[in-house]
Amino acid sequence: MRRKIKRYGALIASALAFSSLAPAEARSDPAERGSGAYSALYEERADLPDHVVYRPADLGAIGRGTLGIYVFGNGGCSADGTSSRNHLLEIASHGYLVVASGTIPRAAGSPSPAPPGGGKLTVATPTRALSDAIDWAQRENARPGSPFRGLIATDAVAVSGWSCGGLQALSVAQDPRVRTAVIMNSGFFPTGTNPIAGVVSDKALLGTLHGSILYVLGGPTDIAAANGTDDYRRIATIPAALVNIPVGHGGTYMLPHGGVAAEVVTAWLDWRLKGIDTAAARFVGKDCGLCKDPRLTIERKQFD
Repeated sequence: MRRKIKRYGALIASALAFSSLAPAEARSDPAERGSGAYSALYEERADLPDHVVYRPADLGAIGRGTLGIYVFGNGGCSADGTSSRNHLLEIASHGYLVVASGTIPRAAGSPSPAPPGGGKLTVATPTRALSDAIDWAQRENARPGSPFRGLIATDAVAVSGWSCGGLQALSVAQDPRVRTAVIMNSGFFPTGTNPIAGVVSDKALLGTLHGSILYVLGGPTDIAAANGTDDYRRIATIPAALVNIPVGHGGTYMLPHGGVAAEVVTAWLDWRLKGIDTAAARFVGKDCGLCKDPRLTIERKQFD
């Protein structure tokens, strides 16, 4: 167990890259705009420092009150808000306002080394950045002059994150505004083994979750699989699903359109935030679509 925790810490350390805040500008990845109905872009905004916003490029095509909110903690809790950009652009292209912690790097960052003497790893983005993103989105929906005014479904909030960012998401999932959580390649560490300073890891919090939760893990070679699976087993009071995609801890974040994981997450959001029946049918019912998908396995519980 200690060897596994040490390896997990090393993976997190390798992802802790730092970047500086740059002037606000909109960008689109030349190879990626998402496969949804709305071509997506990402940008930094002066009214939300230290975050990267992903959104449909043409806000005029968005119906009033339809943009769900999806906030995301980066792998390694890094400050590179574009490190999972294909995943995030894909979700935005399906009609979501997506906000990642961090900034758009202007130069390649360097991994943050593990501290000397076996001390705890540190993180580049605070957990509160996810809550700050929710605050901002809800303010923007009402602010005169905001390009998002009236377009955001302020009660349709999902919190998510990869690896260290997934631990941050589990903490922010306690916020009563959050309707669902998506925890990716992550899970709370066993008691007394958390190697990351500044990030909460407490299995007791699983008993106070509300709404619903989806775990997306990377199969048997995912170093976080044991933690995430243990979390899922402990959740007994809310609807929960566990999807395993056998690709390891690195997930499918930067594959075209974010790969199969983004497909699963988008369907989950469409169901849990927008109530779309065809999305629900991917997860539940006698003809559960994902249950027959050879690319993954799925477990479910506490659904009607």
